[in-house]
Amino acid sequence: MLSSRVNIIIRNTIILSQVIINFCRSFSLQRVGVPPISGGKPSEEEGRRMDDDGVISVCGGSLEDFPATLQRELMPKHVAVIMDGNRRWAQQRGVPSSAGHKAGAESLRQLVELCSRWRIKVLTVFAFSFENWIRPKVEVEFMMQFLERLMKSELESFKRDNIRLSVIGDSSKLPKSLLEMIHEAEESTKQNSKLHLILAISYGGKYDIAQACKSIARQAKEGAIELEDITESLIEQELETKCTKYPCPDLLIRTSGELRVSNFLLWQLAYTEFYFEQKLWPDFGKDEFVEALTSFQQRQRRYGGLNT
Repeated sequence: MLSSRVNIIIRNTIILSQVIINFCRSFSLQRVGVPPISGGKPSEEEGRRMDDDGVISVCGGSLEDFPATLQRELMPKHVAVIMDGNRRWAQQRGVPSSAGHKAGAESLRQLVELCSRWRIKVLTVFAFSFENWIRPKVEVEFMMQFLERLMKSELESFKRDNIRLSVIGDSSKLPKSLLEMIHEAEESTKQNSKLHLILAISYGGKYDIAQACKSIARQAKEGAIELEDITESLIEQELETKCTKYPCPDLLIRTSGELRVSNFLLWQLAYTEFYFEQKLWPDFGKDEFVEALTSFQQRQRRYGGLNT
């Protein structure tokens, strides 16, 4: 009798274990941090299950709401966005352009969160172009103040969420208070590694290439380099996107239905896949981002070679 009861218990335990295993395979459980044992390195199995934050995923699954229509191995490392349509969005609703910029900021917050959760490494957004300086003075002044307030309000969340912030562009025209805010944000987040958010402010692709050429010419004049040393690689090292490990975007998204790059990352976009979205930037959300990523994952990137 005792032996029979033991067998029943063992059998039920095996069945329960299998149910738990199947459950873990079907659903992503909440992540739990596992501290290292005596400061040692994680095991090989743990290493395969450990994400970029050094946090192990229970049951080996992702804990983020990763869309079922996307493939993790085909996700872009670097996404660039031309956030176009804030003013038109405001005009359509009969509200000030400032309301459009504020609504656009909410779309940016959501995009930053999605990129961080879905393990995209770099997000570069066109916040204020070099050409935007010709806009009405009142709008330019609002944008400078708005960008400063935005950075200040988001800085603590960047620190908490392991997001690094960098700013590229011609800083010579930026207000002193904004420059101080940029310096503080860059310094306080430079060790963060989950997502690198790059804001292009007072930026232009032609400006970027020109400043790189000036830097190389200066080095040549000083005798630091020879003519033969000037290569594509050297030029890339002098572009402002040298601040990131992945300087060239895999995917460029532009909203509002416009079909141009508007002097954005001209060198870096050489082999980038383009995606043009009809919706205005404040209306760009998770569904639209998934559509853009789906389109990207359906393409073959040949870099001048043949189909594989």
